Amino acid sequence: MSGSTPPATTGRILSGIQPTGNLHLGNYLGAIRNWVALQKDFECLFCIVDLHAITVWQDPADLTRSTREVAAGMIAAGIDPAANALFVQSHVPAHSQLAWVFNCVARLGWLNRMTQFKDKAGKNREAASAGLYVYPNLMAADILVYKATHVPVGEDQKQHLELARDIAQKFNNDYGVELFPLPEPVIRGPGTRVMSLRDGSKKMSKSDPSEFSRLNMTDDADAIAGKVRKATTDPNPLPDSVAGLEGRVEAANLLNIYAALTDQTLEQAVAEQAGQQFSQFKAKLTETAVAVLGPINAEMKRLMGDPAEIDQVLKRGADKANAIARPVLQEVYKTIGFLPSA
Repeated sequence: MSGSTPPATTGRILSGIQPTGNLHLGNYLGAIRNWVALQKDFECLFCIVDLHAITVWQDPADLTRSTREVAAGMIAAGIDPAANALFVQSHVPAHSQLAWVFNCVARLGWLNRMTQFKDKAGKNREAASAGLYVYPNLMAADILVYKATHVPVGEDQKQHLELARDIAQKFNNDYGVELFPLPEPVIRGPGTRVMSLRDGSKKMSKSDPSEFSRLNMTDDADAIAGKVRKATTDPNPLPDSVAGLEGRVEAANLLNIYAALTDQTLEQAVAEQAGQQFSQFKAKLTETAVAVLGPINAEMKRLMGDPAEIDQVLKRGADKANAIARPVLQEVYKTIGFLPSA
C-alpha cells in the first residue's frame, strides 16, 4: 500500500462500483485500472454502491461477501484507501437523504427517457422495483453530495451523468443558488471494452452462466491458463494489420485484451503478434494475464482472509466521506427551508 500523502488534485472525483460479486478482467481494464491512475491527479472517493445493488434482489449473505470482495479487489489493484476514501454507500446516510430531495427535483419525463431502465426492466416493466426506476436520482446524489467535479463514465452511464447535471442545474435555478457544480465526464485514453472469451460479440459479464466466458480477478494461474486455452478463436493466423481483424471478433477481443494488459495500442499488439498461430499467442496472453492478475489475486486472498482489516478500511473511508457529505446535506436542507434539527 502506498503512503497517505494526498495527490496534487485538479478536482474531486466520485467513482462507484456495485458489489455483485465476481470482479473480472472487464471491471479491471474498463474501470478499476483507470481509477488507480486518476487518484494521482484528483481527490478521489471510491464508493461500493450497495444501495444501487438492491434495486434487484440480492441474497443477503452473498451481498455481504461481495461487498468485502469488491473492496479487497480495489485495494489489491492499487486503490490507495489511505490517500482517498474507499467506503460503502449505505454507510453514508447523506446519499439516501439527498436522493429523496432529488426525487422531488427530477421530472418524470427525464426518468422516462433513461434507456438503462428500459434495458434492465425488459418486457416485464411493471414488475421492476421503484428503486430501479429512480436509480439515476440516487446516482446524482452519489455524485453531488460530495460536490464532485468529475466522474469517470462508460458509454452506459453517460445519460445518467447528464441527468445529474440537469438535476444540479434545476436545483440551483429553483433556489437561486450556486450550490452544486455541474460534474464533467472523465475519459482517460481509449476505453477497453472486454468481450466474452466464449463469444466475442458479447460483453464480458459476471452474469454469464459460463465461468469460461471471463477471467475473474480471483482466478489463479491454472484457472487463467485453462480459460485462455479454451477461449473461442478461428482457424487463421493472426493478421498483420488492424484491418485484418474485420469480421474476426474473437481474434479482435483477445488482441485487445493483450494490448490493454501490456499497455500497448491495438496497432502495436497486432504488429507484435502478426502471423502467430493462436496456440502461440494464447501462451503469450496467458503469461501476460498471470503476470498482471497474479499479484492482485494473491493480495485479494490475503485481504479476504482478514475481514476485520477490510471492515476497518471501509470504516475509515466512511468517516472521510461523511465528513464531506454531512455539511453539503445541511447546506441543501437550509436552502430548501427545512427546520434545523436539534
